[in-house]
Amino acid sequence: MKHKLFKSLPVAIAALFIGGAANAQTTPMSTTTPAEQFSTWSFGVNAGILSPISPLGGKNDFSDWKSDFGYGVYIKKQFTSYFSLRLDGIRGTLKADNSSAYKSGFTPNDGNNTAFKTKLNYAASLNAEVNLFNIDMFKKQNILQLYVTGGAGLSGYKPTVTAANGTVSDFGGGKDISELVIPVGIGAKVKLSEKINLDLGWSVYFVDGDNLDGTYRNGNSDKFNYAHAGLEFALGKGKQLAFSNPVAATYEEALQAKALAGSLKSDLDQQKAENAKLRSDMDDLLKDSDGDGVADKLDKCPGTPANTVVDGSGCPLVVPAPVTNEKVIITEEDRRVVREAIRNLEFDLGKATIRAHSFPTLDRVANLLSTKNISLKLAGHTDNTGSKDLNMRLSKARAESIKAYLVSKGANGSRIEATGYGMNQPIASNKTAAGRQKNRRVEFTIY
Repeated sequence: MKHKLFKSLPVAIAALFIGGAANAQTTPMSTTTPAEQFSTWSFGVNAGILSPISPLGGKNDFSDWKSDFGYGVYIKKQFTSYFSLRLDGIRGTLKADNSSAYKSGFTPNDGNNTAFKTKLNYAASLNAEVNLFNIDMFKKQNILQLYVTGGAGLSGYKPTVTAANGTVSDFGGGKDISELVIPVGIGAKVKLSEKINLDLGWSVYFVDGDNLDGTYRNGNSDKFNYAHAGLEFALGKGKQLAFSNPVAATYEEALQAKALAGSLKSDLDQQKAENAKLRSDMDDLLKDSDGDGVADKLDKCPGTPANTVVDGSGCPLVVPAPVTNEKVIITEEDRRVVREAIRNLEFDLGKATIRAHSFPTLDRVANLLSTKNISLKLAGHTDNTGSKDLNMRLSKARAESIKAYLVSKGANGSRIEATGYGMNQPIASNKTAAGRQKNRRVEFTIY
């Protein structure tokens, strides 16, 4: 069973420590705010006294234990203000003898052994460190921290024993002995600076075997303790998470929340006052005493009687009398008058001047327009003799000349439309003189 435990323990230690390293990139929970970062990695060095005895129970195989020098190192990952994992390693020497008599009169099974000395090559263990409390509950960073530790690991050592006759022998036959150890301890840390702590601790290591002192006593497992003093160095940026106080942080956040709530209430009261003033100003701005739909500030005719239709300035709206359009009926006689005017219409060659013999029939058209309120469209056309631009101007000028004559005879100019089309709309071929004669025309359209 013990062999299986030895084989699995290194894997467990590695897995736990790698898991801690994997969390190194995350912000610790329960102690940080989104804007605050903490230092969570540290390492320590220490030195102290190793003794093959424990005050926590059990019996010793030798009557007189000795103190000797020991030293150690560790690396630690802090997960919260209260919990961390640390990988410890210590070395040193353990020794005791039977120079004093046992108070109980006990004589070891191996009565020839009078002393032992064990070289502790290593005792490596993975430990959980739990911080007990903060001295000042309302201070975010403290300088004193008490803690307890507990864990498991492996030890490697080489014991030598001294027989009653003075012979010194190697208990392990020249080989190191490896056994499981269970360390438990207490300690205190004092923050000397933001990155350096004084570490004072004491641990008892329970060995899973009775080989540490090279002497058997009724199958009792051996144990030893290590009292040390050392320095711990915080790594990375930010304050040390181990010395932060989440209670104080929560208390401070509560005070900030209370202050924020007070500020928000003040802002809300101010906003309510501004809304009330705005509402009063709006009521004053929209006040309409005479109820005509125009505010008093814009009403140029205050006191308008009820149900009076007003314009945008609040004054009575003047509605023009409805305009009735007389229906115009165009008779065949009207069409004949227009056809006759077209048939008799002549201009001077290449000009817009109307010849005199065209006036009588145009006069009848003017009379028709003024008496029956008829509208007229004049469309001037030419043949293809000359340039396109010249013909366009000539056709427009002849239509305008007729319009001017009709207006001079009393016709309503707003009802006459004069347009020139030049040579763009021929009604006959321009290759013959007769065709060109037909294309030189002004069309009258009444409606």
